[in-house]
Amino acid sequence: MSQLLQTIEKETGPNPTVAIIWMHGLGADANDFVPMLHELDLAGLPAIRFIFPNADTMPVTVNGGYVMRAWYDIIATDLGRQEDEAGLRASQVKVEALMARENARGIPNERIILAGFSQGCAMTLQTGLRQKSKLAGMLCLSGYVPIAPKAAAEHTPESLATPIFLVHGRMDPVIAIARATASRDLLVEWGYHVEWHEYAMQHSLCQQEVDDISAWLKRVLA
Repeated sequence: MSQLLQTIEKETGPNPTVAIIWMHGLGADANDFVPMLHELDLAGLPAIRFIFPNADTMPVTVNGGYVMRAWYDIIATDLGRQEDEAGLRASQVKVEALMARENARGIPNERIILAGFSQGCAMTLQTGLRQKSKLAGMLCLSGYVPIAPKAAAEHTPESLATPIFLVHGRMDPVIAIARATASRDLLVEWGYHVEWHEYAMQHSLCQQEVDDISAWLKRVLA
C-alpha cells in the first residue's frame, strides 16, 4: 500500500458527515483552494470535512521536464492527442485511498464529493466515473474527461446516479471550452445528470461560479 497523499483538512463543524476531496491544478498545491471555503455559502448544510490533497511531484513534459506537483504528465499541448494513462490511473488509486480513509472515519461514498480544478477536475472524473457506488457528487471546474475512449468503456452503472457539476470559462486559453463541451456531451450521452455552466472568464474562477457551486452543494447535500 503506497503512502497516503499529504492533505490539508478543514472542518466546518464537529463530527462531519460529508467529505469533499478537492484536487488542485497542475503546478499548484493543497493550499490553492483553502481560501475559497470563506467564499462558499454553506449555511444550512451538515458539517463538512474539506480535504485538499497535494499531488506528488513529477517532471512535466510540456514544461520542459520541470518537476512540479502534477496528477499526471501533460505530454502535448493538444491535451487529447497523447495522454498519460499510467499517471492518471496511478493518481486514481491515491484518490481512492483518501476515499477509503473517509469510509473508515464513518463517511460513506454517497456522502463524499470529489472536486477539482483543471487537472484536478480531470482526476475527479477519472476517479468518480469508475466507482462501484454512487457519490454525493462530482464538482468539475475547468477540466475535461481524460482518456475518454477508456472512460466510455469503464464508467460504472452505479456512478450514473452521481450528479455532476461541470463549468468552464469561455475564454480559457489553457483548456479550450470545446474540450469541456465535448466532455459534457459525452457524459450526457452516457446517461449522467450534468449541470453545466459557462462563464466569461479564462482558466480561473469567478464570483458567479462560486455562487453556483454553493447552490449546487445545497441541492446535492440536502
